[in-house]
Amino acid sequence: MGFADDHLIPLVDNGLGNSAYLVDLGDGRALAVDASRDLRALREAAERRGLVVAYAADTHLHADFLSGALQLAHDQGATVLASAAGRRAFSHRGLAEGDEVDLGGLTLRALATPGHTDEHLAFLLLDGSRELGVFTGGSLIVDSAARTDLLGAERTEDLARAQYRSLRRLAALPDETRVWPTHGAGSFCSAPPGTERTSTVGEQRKANSLLTAPDEDTFVRRLLAGLGSYPAYFDRLAEVNQRGAAVLTSTRPLPALDVGQVKALLADGGHVVDVRPAADYAAGHIPGSLSIPLRDQFATWLGWLLPDTAPLAFVADHDQDLNEIVWQAYKIGYERLAGHLAGGMAVWPADGDQRSTTTFATADRIGDGPYLDVRQEAEFAAGHVPGAVHIELGDLADRAAEAPVEPIVACGHGERAMTAASLLERAGHTGITVLDGGPADYATAHGQRLTDGSEGTEGTEGERTVS
Repeated sequence: MGFADDHLIPLVDNGLGNSAYLVDLGDGRALAVDASRDLRALREAAERRGLVVAYAADTHLHADFLSGALQLAHDQGATVLASAAGRRAFSHRGLAEGDEVDLGGLTLRALATPGHTDEHLAFLLLDGSRELGVFTGGSLIVDSAARTDLLGAERTEDLARAQYRSLRRLAALPDETRVWPTHGAGSFCSAPPGTERTSTVGEQRKANSLLTAPDEDTFVRRLLAGLGSYPAYFDRLAEVNQRGAAVLTSTRPLPALDVGQVKALLADGGHVVDVRPAADYAAGHIPGSLSIPLRDQFATWLGWLLPDTAPLAFVADHDQDLNEIVWQAYKIGYERLAGHLAGGMAVWPADGDQRSTTTFATADRIGDGPYLDVRQEAEFAAGHVPGAVHIELGDLADRAAEAPVEPIVACGHGERAMTAASLLERAGHTGITVLDGGPADYATAHGQRLTDGSEGTEGTEGERTVS
């Protein structure tokens, strides 16, 4: 077949920061690469072009989402293509270095590229002898490489050295070879994340600081320096993907719960997740509920902050999509979804101590006070309010005792800060104010200058003026 640019359809999950790919093979069949369990966008793209997915390839045992390959095998008869070294416990075609799959005019060649994981494969797509592009998964990504610490600290450096060799191998492909990574901007698997999602080998050879490293030791230092924290659920999903995520024969709507059922769920050790916008949560919420606004990043924070073993009930506004809650939960393996509060907060009793509020205000309406910054380390280092206490949101539940008394809680806009406030309220903190805005807003309103660096003490790092 004559391969054209529109034969490849990237499918971006902005919340998890990943890309899946659908390749039109030209005969009504398609190849899917690194598809997640949330197959809605992939199915829509395939249906628009009249395609049936014949092959579902996974580059590695994903830690940040459940693979949709087994679901595609069930629904469309797709052949699952994956590393033989991954020892998946379900029917698949196991591939090793150099193995090729005839796609009917195009060829897919497996390249062993360990580093992000031990069993990692990249898939080189060929038209005859011409290298069209390479699905690099979590090896070479735009301007970086994926992290190598997901298998534990004792393996991190060894995997980083394997990543060095894998990237050098991919960089030897012709300059015009397209680079189609899975991980990208917003992915906690990236180290550090870039902004572009696809590239070419030639562009990366020039622009990627890891590929311009003069030697292996420098490469390792640069890669490891970019590693930050990652969501707790990452430690569970690779094993589930090896076993095979449960096939979904149907998805039921999120059941409606009355007030009594929600109270009983809380009493039995369940959790209430309030997915409304931060301002709505602040105006009135169920005591002990966790604020995680329903947006692209919902799955990340659900999987970071709550266990997958307890039942979950949700509070939503009437115009929010309950199916979006279900699919974001399902794609990271959260299936104990008890339901949603029918009627929302309007039906929840307001008498006594059954409803809580949280102060949510813009910087010009907030006085001075202890400032708690819950952003990621890299964000904090790029610029923060002088004297700020820094505890990442993902660590806050375990470090709530370290939070200042009656703090001003802040992130970049307000959503994560409201989540942090709900965690602190659950831990017994009172007098919390959430900043509706970010550190630049606060600094401007209070006549301060943001401080750069990883410390919060003014004067020990460079400063930049807030405009």
